[in-house]
Amino acid sequence: VRLLDRTSRSLRLTEAGQAYLARLEPILAEIAAAEAAAAALHATPRGTLRVHSRTMFGLRVLAPLVPAFQSLHPELRLELRLSERPARLLEEELDLELRIGPAADAQLRQRLLLRTERVLVASPACVARLPPIAAPRDLPGQDCLAYWMGPEEVTWRFLGPGGLEEVRIPARFAANNGEVLRALALAGHGIALLDDYSVRDALDSGALLRLLPEWRATNSAFDEGIFAVFPHGGPLPAKTRALLDFLAERLR
Repeated sequence: VRLLDRTSRSLRLTEAGQAYLARLEPILAEIAAAEAAAAALHATPRGTLRVHSRTMFGLRVLAPLVPAFQSLHPELRLELRLSERPARLLEEELDLELRIGPAADAQLRQRLLLRTERVLVASPACVARLPPIAAPRDLPGQDCLAYWMGPEEVTWRFLGPGGLEEVRIPARFAANNGEVLRALALAGHGIALLDDYSVRDALDSGALLRLLPEWRATNSAFDEGIFAVFPHGGPLPAKTRALLDFLAERLR
């Protein structure tokens, strides 16, 4: 279809061209509006930010920071999902995950936010009740609270003055949630091995005591820290970048 009549001196629409343009102009305006909206989302934090975290980190670290973050970004809706399993970012349409240890998936980018260590803790009443514990080898037979990771026997590994010690723990109680173990340790129910950020307040107040401080718990990915993991490809959206920068600053 001929849309234009062109000569050396003029250029004008044919009747078909005028009809085509009349239908096309609203479409072009919609495309321009869509591009502007996408650009605005990339430049300014707004929309919905979907974040997944392990339960303990979400409760003890993220939740107290949410009000300050949202006051900085009032146009951003934060959706926080907590569970004890690694998330599938693309399948679950998540923008960001905060996980223990680095991601092995090459399709994901990551950023270390917080170095952590696990510490052995018990309440003063529990320490007074139990025999003295001078080394990891003294732990079996004591009242221990273990993180449940399956039917296999719980093993704790420590590196210290005596080298590497690996001890099997016949736990008095096991749970797949660190918050439960923390509550039982505070109640004097036994000895727990927990992330330092989850018990720092209880150690500062004396509600919990650290055992074997000269020994460092070691267990592969758990020794690394808290990583922010997000999908690969393209510039980082403003909403994701805003939360990453905020957490990096606050956790530092």
